[in-house]
Amino acid sequence: MNPEIILVGAAILDVLAYPADERVFQEGSYSCDDVVLSYGGDALNEALVLSAFKKKVELITILGKDQAGEFIFSKCQQQHILLNDKTMRDDLKTGINGVLIKKDGSRHFLTNANGSLRKLTLEDIPMPFCASAKILCFASIFVFPQINDQELAAIFNMAKKQGMAVAADMTKCKHQETLDDLKQSLPLIDYLFCNESEAQLVTRVRGVEEAAKKIYDAGVKNVIIKVGAQGCYVYNDEIHQWVSPKKEVVCVDTTGAGDSFVAGFLKALLDNQSLMDCLDFANECGGKAVGQIGATRWLDDSIK
Repeated sequence: MNPEIILVGAAILDVLAYPADERVFQEGSYSCDDVVLSYGGDALNEALVLSAFKKKVELITILGKDQAGEFIFSKCQQQHILLNDKTMRDDLKTGINGVLIKKDGSRHFLTNANGSLRKLTLEDIPMPFCASAKILCFASIFVFPQINDQELAAIFNMAKKQGMAVAADMTKCKHQETLDDLKQSLPLIDYLFCNESEAQLVTRVRGVEEAAKKIYDAGVKNVIIKVGAQGCYVYNDEIHQWVSPKKEVVCVDTTGAGDSFVAGFLKALLDNQSLMDCLDFANECGGKAVGQIGATRWLDDSIK
């Protein structure tokens, strides 16, 4: 398979419980409506959405040679997601997250510090990339402590040299990082996705519009801030605009909604859609994701 898009990042499993609240720590036995085993990790979520839309996807990640890793590997094979021969590791335990979901759809994670979630390094990313790919997406900045600004710049520079567009998602900064800590890599990014709180933390400003401008001024070509029920905000050299969702959605679980948003945008971008059409489709995919428990279960109902 010659991939159209390459996704770099985490692939794990999520065990989600809904609904949950503080009583779970006060009662010996706590009942909830549903407990779900789901695929997780930014890159795997995006890969599953894109492959469901029949896009040719390569996923660069690491998994342990254990039951969880085999489960993920088998799903990728089923979905025709390309993995390299160094994906499975004898010395690694595949990450499994516990996710407690409140009635309003917000969630709290329990992560295994010894699992694969944050273990990706520059050496795990084979370069140069496959020549057929049009887009490289790094999911997500600040997840991997061993991939710093200089190493991100090396990854993005390679993609640029190969004529690829560079996209990246962001999580909350873990050690009070600012835009100055990403001064080498940000100017190489064509499309940067972050949510409201992530943008505010890394820029040290409160407003969405002001945060977007600061990120754009740091060199990013297109800044896209995800704002939940309000849709998203985009900032580039021509457009400074809010993009509202087409309809209201019932929010059950926000897990993976941002990943579905990003994957929807990238799918439309691969289809040569306009920026605004890409954002509309991203909003649609993110909206569908929050209606189900788990990051990608919405695909079962939405795409046949």
